[in-house]
Amino acid sequence: MTLALPPADELGVAGRRMRCRIAGDGPPVVLLHGIGRTLEDFTAVHAALAGDHRVHAVDLPGHGGSAPLDDPHTLPALATAVAGFLDAAGVTGPAHLVGNSLGGAVAMRLAADAPERAASLVLVNSAGFGREVTAALRLLSVRPLARLLLRPHPAIARRTERAIFHDPAHVTEERIATALAAARQPHAARVMLELVRDLGTWRGVRPEWRAELLDAVAALDLPTLLVWGDRDLILPAAHLAHARTRLPKAQSHLFRDTGHMPQIERAAEFEALVRRFWSRSGAAGPV
Repeated sequence: MTLALPPADELGVAGRRMRCRIAGDGPPVVLLHGIGRTLEDFTAVHAALAGDHRVHAVDLPGHGGSAPLDDPHTLPALATAVAGFLDAAGVTGPAHLVGNSLGGAVAMRLAADAPERAASLVLVNSAGFGREVTAALRLLSVRPLARLLLRPHPAIARRTERAIFHDPAHVTEERIATALAAARQPHAARVMLELVRDLGTWRGVRPEWRAELLDAVAALDLPTLLVWGDRDLILPAAHLAHARTRLPKAQSHLFRDTGHMPQIERAAEFEALVRRFWSRSGAAGPV
């Protein structure tokens, strides 16, 4: 097993390296991954959408091949870093923001803080809609357990990948190797702990930041698509009902027999769903 991140591009943002993949021409799209993950979680969708969009996938600060921040890693700090990345990439107008898990919360924070940057939101099994979260993340807030759970060990990486997907066929050696390569970055454990403790406790996701963020997003009246997998073991599909309540104008879709990453397990259907949403919401360019 080769433990190295797949080849990608880099941009300098505020003097720091941000690993990214940029391709295509057309309306800009930004793909944001989850906690402890990398831009590889959007590989298939990135390639499909790049046929007629300018697609930007990026490793969030301290994740994958992107350098960590000097300040603590918090949701607002990640959103600010993504805004800096878009400036460096020459994205001056509104972009379609697509976020999975933590990436969904980052997309919402960016839209709330800088509405001019957001053409639409696609929130995929997104953080921010409920307290419940996998025990593995809750236990990271318990200091004696955190370092043990964050060891870059093949068995831990395999178990994590298995929890993400409903279909075990997606738990490939390539994905496990990428997860291990990301976990072996010298700052990876610190970044993970800072985010987990900023966003939650051993009881679950903190309600304060969720309430404020959802109020701010609801006030934007931005075209929004909520997507979930019904077999999600990380953020349960019950969150989708609350998301529909908090964002009543949003469109939504529940994928059957699908885990935490519909953009991988249902890649073709996910792409078609997103394209229909952009077209019907009036937010899309030519498709």
